[in-house]
Amino acid sequence: MRRLGHLTYTEVQDLDPGALVAILPVGAIEAHGPHLPLETDVIIAEAMAESGAEQLAEVGIESVILPPIAYTSAAFARNFPGTLSLDADAVERHMFELGSALAVQGFRALAIANAHLDPGHLASIRGAIEALEQAAPELSIAFPDITRRPWGGRLTEEFRSGACHAGCYEGSIVLARRPELVRQDVAAALTDNPVSLSTAVRDGLDSFETAGGPDAYFGDPAAATAEEGQATITALGRILFEAVAALD
Repeated sequence: MRRLGHLTYTEVQDLDPGALVAILPVGAIEAHGPHLPLETDVIIAEAMAESGAEQLAEVGIESVILPPIAYTSAAFARNFPGTLSLDADAVERHMFELGSALAVQGFRALAIANAHLDPGHLASIRGAIEALEQAAPELSIAFPDITRRPWGGRLTEEFRSGACHAGCYEGSIVLARRPELVRQDVAAALTDNPVSLSTAVRDGLDSFETAGGPDAYFGDPAAATAEEGQATITALGRILFEAVAALD
């Protein structure tokens, strides 16, 4: 699996960027309950990127995985220790500049493997894409937004319920990828929190606390399994694969 950050400039020089899809994992550093690491979304995004790259390679579509974006707008978790939330406009500009740099380098396409669902962050991605479509139309962009149809409907029942921050959905993926980072004894003692974050967003709420998550988790952490996590990673990779394959 090819990673841009692991290559030298001479090795990149030998590549044909016009034949490559640049895959960008996007996450956040924010509270994920008392049992999951702050970098949970980054772990999920990288898993999605790797699975997508593997599935693209199976049909002859070459890709390179970029170093992840780990810092972004995380306003819902802003009151919790460790959460590093940036201004949404700054995030949008950063993503625009990154896409512009890829276009200058001659890359065929950009595929965004995003695992952070804060509404301000999602708005930053959409704004950057709109600006890139105007400024760099030669760069095709695939962004399968899993908060929207049809993508989200293909994920787990908990994800579809909206109660999916640091619950079974995310905990299972971290168990599959980085089990040593899961405080499993803590997770086992947590009760299910079925409050839907997506409903909270629609109702105009703007923090985990006001949404009904005083401990920064929604869903059922104790139900997480590595088996579910691996299946979800494969599904996320397929979503990314299909979004790239649909590009002109």
